[in-house]
Amino acid sequence: METGSNSDSLAKAETSNGRGNKLGSMLPKIEPFVPKKDQNHNPRELRSWAKRTGFVSHLSGETGTASSTERFDSSTGFHVGKSGRDQRAGGSSPKIEIDPVLGRTRPNMGVEIEMDSGSGSGSRQGRKTVADGNGLGEKVEERKVGLNGNGVENGNGNGKGNGVASVTPLVVEEKDEEGKGGRDVEIGMYPEGEEQGHEGGNGHHPGLKVGLRDNPGLGALIYYGLQHFLSLAGSLIFIPSVMVPAMGGTDKDTASVISTMLLVSGISTILHSYFGTRLPLVQGSSFIYLAPALVIINARDYRNLTEHKFRHIMRELQGAIIVGSIFQSILGFSGLMSLLLRLINPVVVAPTVAAVGLAFFSYGFPQAGSCIEVSVPLLLLVLICTLYLRGISIFGHRLFRIYAVPLSVTITWIYAFFLTAGGAYDYKGCSPDIPSSNILVDECRKHAYTMKHCRADASNAWRTAAWVRIPYPLQWGVPIFHFRTSLIMIIVSLVASVDSQVGTYHSASLLVSSKPPTPGVVSRGIALEGFCSLLAGIWGSGTGSTTLTENTHTINITKMASRRALVFGALFLILFSVVGKVGAILASIPLSLAAAILCFMWALVVAVGLSTLQYTQTASFRNITIVGVSLFLGLSIPTYFQQYQPESILMLPSYFVPYAAASDGPVHTINEQLDFSINALLSMSMVVTLLVAFVLDNTVPGSRDERGVYIWSCAEDVATDPSLQLDYSLPGKFSSLCCRSSCLRA
Repeated sequence: METGSNSDSLAKAETSNGRGNKLGSMLPKIEPFVPKKDQNHNPRELRSWAKRTGFVSHLSGETGTASSTERFDSSTGFHVGKSGRDQRAGGSSPKIEIDPVLGRTRPNMGVEIEMDSGSGSGSRQGRKTVADGNGLGEKVEERKVGLNGNGVENGNGNGKGNGVASVTPLVVEEKDEEGKGGRDVEIGMYPEGEEQGHEGGNGHHPGLKVGLRDNPGLGALIYYGLQHFLSLAGSLIFIPSVMVPAMGGTDKDTASVISTMLLVSGISTILHSYFGTRLPLVQGSSFIYLAPALVIINARDYRNLTEHKFRHIMRELQGAIIVGSIFQSILGFSGLMSLLLRLINPVVVAPTVAAVGLAFFSYGFPQAGSCIEVSVPLLLLVLICTLYLRGISIFGHRLFRIYAVPLSVTITWIYAFFLTAGGAYDYKGCSPDIPSSNILVDECRKHAYTMKHCRADASNAWRTAAWVRIPYPLQWGVPIFHFRTSLIMIIVSLVASVDSQVGTYHSASLLVSSKPPTPGVVSRGIALEGFCSLLAGIWGSGTGSTTLTENTHTINITKMASRRALVFGALFLILFSVVGKVGAILASIPLSLAAAILCFMWALVVAVGLSTLQYTQTASFRNITIVGVSLFLGLSIPTYFQQYQPESILMLPSYFVPYAAASDGPVHTINEQLDFSINALLSMSMVVTLLVAFVLDNTVPGSRDERGVYIWSCAEDVATDPSLQLDYSLPGKFSSLCCRSSCLRA
């Protein structure tokens, strides 16, 4: 910037640019910054002028000192041109031109910083494209651009330069050595709690193969849709393998529950894709509901039931899920979740989600160890696929990373069939019909447990299931409503909202390169998931419906984020649910094999939960203490409640004893229903962890940067950005029926 520049020189610069007439009507008329005649410039005036023009830049990183000629344009903001490279700061300083509007690289320029003028009041985004004179790319680090009173770039790097504005997130586009164009690397900068910016103009992140609103064609949609659901097979089908046998159900009942879960998951995914947050997220039965279901199943009242035990417990679970889903819907539709979002941060989400997986350590390997020759090879195979073979690509697809679970289960299941057919589990005089014929013979009784868990033909679901069976509402009978179980599910539905709806929504929005949803959109998604849990309670799937956290991992690997693909996959899920033999095949998986794969799935849930801490300052002693204390107490306090088991120890298998504390816990009041609820809630790790982390994070002082506060978009961003409207607004006429103030409010 020349020291003596005035309005006449600005007009000449505008004419030379050739853009004044084109862009003058697009931007508001802003008076240029005119320095005083005495040359004593006030840095606050320059900073204020820069904010009014839309250029707010404070790029953190390496700082160089340069002296160059700067030029202003009163219509388009201002442009800073630098010639040559500066060696005075100990390194090269590439050419820089700052253009807040145009978005294209100028010839003979080394670096261009584009400012996104359509980001509204939210965090602004810039793109820095690097290319040297030979067309070759070079890595560019984050830079701090400061302007002193004379308009010269400040190279102090100490944050004391004059005219320094706020930090702007960058996306660095790097070219490979052949100059063929390459990849975009997001540089995350979180100044004072601001979140990383996102691109929304083209509908998807440059790193994605298929974006959120892309339509790659019918064949690709079917393939990608099935890909999403196959990669999540462990979460979708193995929960009934744990619940139904514990409820006293038969193999046929297990097949029916699996079919019901497939139907509810398909319907819920379609509803969420059109009327929820509209992010590409799979809805299904969650492990969050498994622990409270096991607590209710192992209650003292149901231990002595012999006739219709499965149906009675299922009706009890249905009533509790319906009440909890209604509470969750009210939480979303009333807007209360928008207020709660201010208090829920990664420091709360991370230990809570981790506690969900850690809660099943007493069930995992004790059940898998019942047939080590099947479970251990499965665990080794899934680890080899996910860790050692993850970089291998077959026909352009990393099959071992995407399909690690279904591939490992299929291979190990075939191996179990060979063991069974080879006579590894044939005992003289013992029938493969387990356990009805074997418990009557003393010599076979000791082999019944091994045969039940190891034989691949132990299940009779395939022989008894019909080819066509349509799951229908209230198929198990009228739901039973009790205060004690309803209170448990109300608290669990809140944990589900903290887990998937808050953490997963935010993570998924980063992956698809859309700005984070508004609090109103998050509330809408939570309300709809409450409605989907209501459907799960009416149909009788045994658990509520929520967002599967593992789905973000699938999007990150496959780079497929089309919501249309998820809809096609959900349609196939609904089709499979009415084919009774499909559920029967899945129900025939040996229990030891199912338990082994669940060990991996629960461990993955723990890892996904702890990875949420990346949005915080992980080295902060405050955060380390809160996460550590909440996780330790979340495991230790339930152990205290679980030691009061005088009656259940002799009546239940050892892996179910921790879930029987509700009936014999230490809390005793005048109300037995309340006693059951309190003992049950405090015996569940995820509930205790959530309470401890929530209280500590919201009472211990900490900066927004340190806490990693979630930043959500505001309603003004959605109103002014067409790409955000396409991402989150309701489709067609439904958008006009929903008042924007209620659906998209901040």
